[in-house]
Amino acid sequence: MKKAAVLGATGYTGIELVRLLLLHPAVNISYLSSESHQGRELSQVHPQFTGKPIPVLSALDPEEVPGDTDIVFCSLPHGHSAEVVKKLKGRGLRTIDLSADFRLEEPSLYRDWYGITHTVPELLPEAVYGLPEVNRKLIKSAWLVANPGCYPTSVLLGLLPLADKGLLSGGGLIIDSKSGVSGAGRSPKQAFHFPECSESFKAYRIASHQHTPEMEQLLSLVQGSGVRLIFTPHLIPVNRGIISTCYVNLAGRSDEEELREIYHSYYRHAGFVKILEPGMFPETRWVRGSNFCHINLTLDERTGTVVVISAIDNLVKGAAGQAVQNMNLMLDFEENTGLSQAAIVP
Repeated sequence: MKKAAVLGATGYTGIELVRLLLLHPAVNISYLSSESHQGRELSQVHPQFTGKPIPVLSALDPEEVPGDTDIVFCSLPHGHSAEVVKKLKGRGLRTIDLSADFRLEEPSLYRDWYGITHTVPELLPEAVYGLPEVNRKLIKSAWLVANPGCYPTSVLLGLLPLADKGLLSGGGLIIDSKSGVSGAGRSPKQAFHFPECSESFKAYRIASHQHTPEMEQLLSLVQGSGVRLIFTPHLIPVNRGIISTCYVNLAGRSDEEELREIYHSYYRHAGFVKILEPGMFPETRWVRGSNFCHINLTLDERTGTVVVISAIDNLVKGAAGQAVQNMNLMLDFEENTGLSQAAIVP
């Protein structure tokens, strides 16, 4: 059995990690931290874990993580992980960081998009971007994996097959994404108070969302040329799920059958990405609670625009599930170990 630690175990992503790790047949949880609930049983904060073999919540201290830990999940807010990860490296502990602190290659982008100065820029080149469908081999040998953001996971999986064929260079790339309220985290905020967001639907951070450079970075790398996109996220009054609709003006002509073959070929070894049958378009309820991504597309021949729709659970494939998928690669487990559960319906 391998040993795992979760730093920041009581937020939505942290408790989802705990849930998934308890389902894993080859991993035990050896250490949990929580700044707001240190010294308490996790079941006192989240009663769904009553009776489970889980350590008491500790204060956040990288020096207290047991030395025989095989993998550390760092589930801390953006800007709070960098120094912690530096200390974990000093102890030789392999780490998966679920914040944005190591996703971007250029330090100045943190100032431009997150409003912070990166405190350990020397570690950025050592981080592997943790999207297994692209970086499977690099993830296996990495000591530090930067788990992707939830919006980028949905968008990138929808667009990577086109980038791989150089088809995103036509300009006018528009991304319309909608996310459930859990994407904002567990800490109370007025904008996510039930009366504020129930029975409503709004766009936010228009043309300024911090996930924009993360998406452009990987799409540009895969395509081999610069990709720019217009990204508009929306808040929808559901707990879980992201659905992204991507509008691509194709660089070069194609037909829908050829495009579908491109997607099937690109994801032929990606067990968690499912290309749906023609005419069946993704719904968030079909992936809720699962690590799967559903994708479909259609070609508007009148305008030459391909419309790609993808759906994920923002807390699973968009965060904790993808982190466990990365752990499986790093620890030489089968990639789908502990993650094959179908969606929760209804």
